[in-house]
Amino acid sequence: MSRNGPLALLFHALFILYMVAPIAVVVWVAFTPLGYLQVPTREWSLRWFHAIIENQEFISSFWISLGVGIASASFALLLGVPAALAIARYRFPGRGLLIAAFLSPLMIPSVVLGIAFLRFFTQINFTGTVMGLVLAHAVFVMPFVLRLALSSVTGMDRSAEHAAVSLGASHFRAFRRVTLPMIMPGLLGGWVLAFITSFDELTMTIFISSPSTTTLPVRLFNHITQTTTPIVASVSALIIFLSIAAIVFLDRIYGLDRLLIGERQ
Repeated sequence: MSRNGPLALLFHALFILYMVAPIAVVVWVAFTPLGYLQVPTREWSLRWFHAIIENQEFISSFWISLGVGIASASFALLLGVPAALAIARYRFPGRGLLIAAFLSPLMIPSVVLGIAFLRFFTQINFTGTVMGLVLAHAVFVMPFVLRLALSSVTGMDRSAEHAAVSLGASHFRAFRRVTLPMIMPGLLGGWVLAFITSFDELTMTIFISSPSTTTLPVRLFNHITQTTTPIVASVSALIIFLSIAAIVFLDRIYGLDRLLIGERQ
């Protein structure tokens, strides 16, 4: 079968349809005028989008998720950059242990992490706080930042950095003016992936959130367990629309190839 033949194109089209169909159904259900989940066939309504505005709990949870996602991704980036530089450029005792520690959240189930954080935060009186959520999410998303930062640092040509130091620049200035711009695509890509993972995290967050720090995924989960109104579909559709707008914006301003692949222009 040819890579670009009719059968290959049909296979890829069916695969894309299989992946996109559930999202399309969710968006479709969000426009129903009825009080229960049903695909609208005759009438369309923005009733459940107006319900989001009137429901302050969903709006508050959205801002909490947004703030926690930005803070945890930024904190993970601040820790991941020096860690990636040290791991990629130096050989020292315990290097393998350090890599395993940073990447371990990928291997530990979210339920186990949630219970562990719950027990730890209970002992230090951090349970149910925004700072506790940020720290827990930063640990959870650290592997995404570190892996992309490592790939950027490992593939970087250090001749420009050496030239800057030989011309009198300090190591910090050489890093800020030379190294950082060169690895920025990988760092931004890692930050975006970390933010998305934090914003969407549910399993671990259930254990460490409180009524005052309920994130949007936890709010949606609690709502589904109690009732099944189309407001869940409308919230999901709104997030989909915002995600599409953000992707288009990033592609226009920065370019998705540079952001997610690290391709240099």
